[in-house]
Amino acid sequence: MTLLSKFLSFFPILTLGLAALAMAHGIWEHSLGSLILGLFFLYGLPVLSYRLHSQIYPLNSGVSYLQGSNYSPWWGSHQFQLIYIAFPALETCLRLVPGLFSVWLRLWGAQVGKQVYWTPALEIADRGLLTIGDGVVFGHQVGLYSHVIKPRRHNLMLYLKPITIGEGSFIGAGSYIGPGATVAAGSFLTAGSEIYPNEAIGAPQEVNQGEQPWGG
Repeated sequence: MTLLSKFLSFFPILTLGLAALAMAHGIWEHSLGSLILGLFFLYGLPVLSYRLHSQIYPLNSGVSYLQGSNYSPWWGSHQFQLIYIAFPALETCLRLVPGLFSVWLRLWGAQVGKQVYWTPALEIADRGLLTIGDGVVFGHQVGLYSHVIKPRRHNLMLYLKPITIGEGSFIGAGSYIGPGATVAAGSFLTAGSEIYPNEAIGAPQEVNQGEQPWGG
């Protein structure tokens, strides 16, 4: 792991610490400015850091390795998103306001269409690597994973590729969609569907319930 990788590993705890201090000060001193600063640390700083990091270290699709002397841009980008994975309630609140979560994902660089419905329980591993068409509906506990990690030759192999879901598609509850997967417009995925890396689903297509999702 490179020095930069180690440094960015502290980003999640640093962000939470700054947010907690700012909000505690705001409550104690009745300071609206401190409360707003706390919200910035929770929602603004990670996005800005991610976008800046992406300009310097762009995420490239394909195979790379996490261990070794070369810095992994994905590792850094993952640290900026880690607090939302560890504490999903931070994003669940955004889904309660119609349209707000789509705006949130666009800030990360995702392409999200209009009138997309996101259920409160949803897991996204890579927020900037999504293309979602208009009118897509996501069921309960859907997982979108634009990366997968596997042990390979005494190393950890990372495969990274954006996910594309066409307009008007329905993603059933408990479905898992892997890196590079393409779901055609108007597709219907039944509950528990498992779409593997680079798998293309054409409409109208029903995918039967699969097994537990692959690791990643």
